[in-house]
Amino acid sequence: MQPAPFADSVTGRAPVLIYDGDCGICTRLAALVTSRLRRRESDFAVAAWQDIDGDSPGLAAYGLTWEDCDAAAQWVAADGTVSAGQDAVARALLAARLPLRPLGALMLLPGVNTLAGVVYRWVAANRSRLPGGTPACSLPADQRPH
Repeated sequence: MQPAPFADSVTGRAPVLIYDGDCGICTRLAALVTSRLRRRESDFAVAAWQDIDGDSPGLAAYGLTWEDCDAAAQWVAADGTVSAGQDAVARALLAARLPLRPLGALMLLPGVNTLAGVVYRWVAANRSRLPGGTPACSLPADQRPH
């Protein structure tokens, strides 16, 4: 098996995009990323944090808690660097198929990143009201399943 193009040369571990599996919007977007945006399955993994959290050592292996993952999508680079929210989305786009990579780079630019953060936080705060939102999305963070 060839190492992933974005895999760390020391660890051989590919990056992973971690999302909220209880959120319908997040789940649909993760399915889109999995089926359409990755060039190859080995480029990066896509996983619901609930699926990772049940395994040992779970999220701690990525330096994350369920609270981190409940608050925002997470991108864990091959070297272990963590990006959250709009930065996680931008990093995933940078690792995606060519037409989307420039959008990822654009999202990381000062000013654009700030605007992307405002949009990301608005969507996250209103996800229960948006198409695809689930009842779990409307619960306060401390009452959501984990």
